[in-house]
Amino acid sequence: MKALVIEKKDLVHNIEQIKRHAQINGPDDNGKNVKIIAVVKGNAYGLGIVEFTKLLIDNGISFFGVSTIEEALQLRKAGIKQDILMLSTTAIKEDVKTLIDNHIIISIGSKEDIKVAEEIAKEENKKVRAHLKIDTGFGRYGFIYSDRDTMVEALKGIENIEIEGTFSHFSVSFFNDKYTKLQFDRFIDVIEVLKMNDIKTGMLHICNSSAFIKFPNMHLNAVRVGSAFLGRIAFKNNLGLKPIAHLEAEVSEIKELPKGFNIGYSNIYTTNKETKVALIPVGYMDGINIETGRDMFRLIDKLRYIVRDIKDFFKGQNMYVKIGDNSCKVLGRIGTYHLVCDITGKDIKIGDKVIIHINPKYVDSNVRREYR
Repeated sequence: MKALVIEKKDLVHNIEQIKRHAQINGPDDNGKNVKIIAVVKGNAYGLGIVEFTKLLIDNGISFFGVSTIEEALQLRKAGIKQDILMLSTTAIKEDVKTLIDNHIIISIGSKEDIKVAEEIAKEENKKVRAHLKIDTGFGRYGFIYSDRDTMVEALKGIENIEIEGTFSHFSVSFFNDKYTKLQFDRFIDVIEVLKMNDIKTGMLHICNSSAFIKFPNMHLNAVRVGSAFLGRIAFKNNLGLKPIAHLEAEVSEIKELPKGFNIGYSNIYTTNKETKVALIPVGYMDGINIETGRDMFRLIDKLRYIVRDIKDFFKGQNMYVKIGDNSCKVLGRIGTYHLVCDITGKDIKIGDKVIIHINPKYVDSNVRREYR
């Protein structure tokens, strides 16, 4: 049986480091500590949204962000009563009503969003809790930062929406400091315009995990942290975060392959001698060797990927797994649900435990999550 194993002690360590970083770089202008909004989208980055959220609650985190209605409802059905913010905006009335009826804080980022939320509030005779979203250069949800007249006009007319927060989202905070600062300055300028027009802004938040670590001066009233809990940050930092998860499986079969024998799809690997191999029932559907979209990186990173892909095509995967105390090279291309590794000269048996370091986000949701 395979499982995604999450080490509780390492996760708790990361939570404490993140809380400490927020406190050290607070308090805010009102004398309060910076609020941590734990982002649990994508099945909590693969960790299992309900169990992960409950563990965060047990460790002092009380505000959560999600990206879909399904995620929000899953938490509510699990009995989680803490504040949940829907980070995406929508003007679909049925969806907005579902969020409001389940006490989810909605996000508004257009005249249409406001109109729908106001209609529902009047129909149900209630105040709607909301955060205002500003698009500072991401091109997704929110009022465009430069369209201030439209924004002010739409917000001045609200009657039944309580704006409890205002936020934006960085697009390249993990490597482009200049553009990140530009987005931050745009956000602050919008906040000033809103305040000048007597529009409440509530708590302010713009930092994602990368910006939270790199730019303490941008913490404002709250920060949104997701991948940092996993200890997976795309740049060097001194926060002391630890990787918290790995995939575990077992050796399912062992065989001897003769010299000149092909392994895997496309015949990209051929044994150059008699080779003893172990078959392990995990593959790319379990998140192995899957990476974040390469469009996120600089030109130099893209070139490095191309060079590596060419090498992999001719030589096979440059990847190792751990079986007991042995580091074993993966041979040939990784399959949908299996991989083959070289165990020549090693004392390895069927049923031995295999440990594979992967990004939990890409592990199939059908794989059991095990907190230890």
